[in-house]
Amino acid sequence: MTTATLPEVSTWQLDPSHSSIGFSVRHLMIATVKGSFGSFESSFSGTEGDLSNATVSAKIDAASIDTSNDQRDGHLRSPDFFDVEKYPSITFVGKRIVGDAFGEFKLIGDLTIRGVTKEITLDASFEGRAKDPWGNSRLGYAAKGKINRSDFGLTWNQALEAGGVVVSEEVKISVEASFIRK
Repeated sequence: MTTATLPEVSTWQLDPSHSSIGFSVRHLMIATVKGSFGSFESSFSGTEGDLSNATVSAKIDAASIDTSNDQRDGHLRSPDFFDVEKYPSITFVGKRIVGDAFGEFKLIGDLTIRGVTKEITLDASFEGRAKDPWGNSRLGYAAKGKINRSDFGLTWNQALEAGGVVVSEEVKISVEASFIRK
């Protein structure tokens, strides 16, 4: 009697010191303000060699927002925006991968901000695989996408005298991620 061998499932943990989560938004309709989050975690598990059914999750500390301007960061932490006292975390839970997880693909999942959950799609790419000097297996990924901030209850704004608004509705998201196999 032969025993079937099941494919090996791997778990990968984010290396935050070699990863970043950033965003950009238009300010006064004439400039782009960029920011990032300094504290976050993520992991995924999937069958080695075929990550099409991988489970992906991420959690961001909303209070770790940094736009290089203390006054603006304080406003973003306030109830006008992220309301970090009431909603300390931003989360993402992947639902499916469309395409080749070792090439170009779409990562579709649920993003939760301020207690509001919406499905989003990130355009993602595999950036490579390597062994680090300590013998750890690593995978690199990049992802980008857009959200409408008002869909998540981030509705604060002010109209400009000449037309337009202070903060655009569209927020661009960018992720660079290095994962270590556990």
